[in-house]
Amino acid sequence: MTESSGNPNLIELVKRGGVFYNLSGNTPSEVLADAVSAIPLPEGIDRAKLLTAVLEREALMPTAIGDGIALPHPRSPLILDPARQFVAVCFLRQPIDWRALDGKPVGTAILIFSASPRLHLQTLSRVNFLCRQSAFRKLLQGRASREELVAAIEAAERTWS
Repeated sequence: MTESSGNPNLIELVKRGGVFYNLSGNTPSEVLADAVSAIPLPEGIDRAKLLTAVLEREALMPTAIGDGIALPHPRSPLILDPARQFVAVCFLRQPIDWRALDGKPVGTAILIFSASPRLHLQTLSRVNFLCRQSAFRKLLQGRASREELVAAIEAAERTWS
């Protein structure tokens, strides 16, 4: 599915957002601050405002989904143009307590920045589906290369169309 059809193309979102390794921090707030400072943001997006929005959402309820994965995102879209939304895969230097319901420390944070609530839910659904697949979780746990992640996402997306 392509973005032009109104549905987020996860591959394009990840390519736009990037894959980052060795993010530092001992708390979700510290990791998110490091992530927001590392991610190349679309023009006109204020880093401080973006970080505040992500931290406010995190304060409502931890975004850890289990199995060492968190899906942080702002509560409301800060990016208005669908062509500028993105997903960033961030591997932490060391797993940290993210208050996951399964009690497992988080080693991967997949940040989602969408242009609308509808697009956010579509993207979140696709990312969550991938994270439930054992082969994809193994890639995340093994800190796969960008190329390996892109190939796995492309293979999954072919099955969704």
